[in-house]
Amino acid sequence: MEKQIVKNERTGEQYTYVKHPTGLDIYIWKMEDYSTSYALFGTKYGSINTKFRTKNEKDFITVPNGIAHYLEHKLFENEDCDVFSLYAKTGASANAYTSFDKTCYLFSCTDNVYESLEILLSFVQSPYFTEETVQKEQGIIGQEIRMYDDNAGWRVFFNMLQGMYHNHPVKIDIAGTVESIAQINADLLYQCYNTFYNLNNMVLSIAGNIDEDKILEMCDKLLKNNGNPELETAFEPEPDTVCQKEVVQQLEIAVPMFNIGFKAKPETGIDALRAEIETNFVLALLANGSSDFYKKLYDEGLINSTFSTEVFSGDGYCCSIFGGESRNPRMVRDRIIEEIERCKKDGFDRELFEGIKKAYYGALIRNLSDAEAIATNMLNSGMEKLSAFDVIETVADVKFEDMTKRLEKQFNTENVTISIIEPIGSKEEQN
Repeated sequence: MEKQIVKNERTGEQYTYVKHPTGLDIYIWKMEDYSTSYALFGTKYGSINTKFRTKNEKDFITVPNGIAHYLEHKLFENEDCDVFSLYAKTGASANAYTSFDKTCYLFSCTDNVYESLEILLSFVQSPYFTEETVQKEQGIIGQEIRMYDDNAGWRVFFNMLQGMYHNHPVKIDIAGTVESIAQINADLLYQCYNTFYNLNNMVLSIAGNIDEDKILEMCDKLLKNNGNPELETAFEPEPDTVCQKEVVQQLEIAVPMFNIGFKAKPETGIDALRAEIETNFVLALLANGSSDFYKKLYDEGLINSTFSTEVFSGDGYCCSIFGGESRNPRMVRDRIIEEIERCKKDGFDRELFEGIKKAYYGALIRNLSDAEAIATNMLNSGMEKLSAFDVIETVADVKFEDMTKRLEKQFNTENVTISIIEPIGSKEEQN
């Protein structure tokens, strides 16, 4: 068993990394005198991973959209009972989520951490699917999909992605469609489970007042070595340009909503982390609550307190998003484009940059006392083969001179999509 203590000289913090003989990456962060423990058991398998092969297949296999999310739902059922009833006996709060690029099962607790960990490691490694239970789930997930079809916040985001991406499956709803999940059966679920829930493709992350040796003993006892399938995923080629400049939909809302996305080339590993952090800085310099530009838009009534920004990036996709409510979303887009071009020419405010950097770094330091934040960071970093301290080190290393370079790289003002949700009865939709 390969064991390594990873220490950060800047903060004095440390965690243990273990490469288990089964292939699992294990991250343990001991927090003495803390009452809460938090654990995640995750696989690098999300909604975008619909095309894949292993060493046993010559050609790539394509499976229905939404199958990763479907699998997450079904894994909580075993032959005897519902997994949540087992957690109820330990007092742990349990949950799971499927994102674009990962599926994670988690719990938090103040007592019975080892009993709860045994439940987590056991049920995630014990799939039980039958045609009858799979068909029953189709109705439940179909209802969930239809519910999100009427959710303006959900639709404005996915409409933007559909306008932005020609081929990448990030434009497809995480849950799939009613039509795609109708194609899912027990055999397909087992095929995807056996491919992606292999321990070589998974991470266990746990933080809290825990005994490292006990956790590793439990792992030795409960982890199942299924060999390495040498998994390979693939995507269709994605053009640099956006697919549509504008997507408009009407729903029952009072004020128009918008997402404005600037498409950029995705990066990988530490380069992707640096790009995400520097782009977050650029977005804050452009339009956080302290910027002159934000105040102008607000004072003119073009935006309100719902206005926000985010970096959205992952395996094969990357964009910067401005979102919120506005009576005139297209004018907001035009003003943002003007401000980006002005900043490319004139640069940024150094004093504002220093304040943003201190706030960003301070938030990361505060997270070092939060078991959930620590465990989540270890899992996310581990899946990208990075250190959990790379975020802190990268933020500390960000320089003012890097900001205009990042602005040029990530914000091509010709490569923008606007998604608008209008109140029903507004002018004719454009799609």
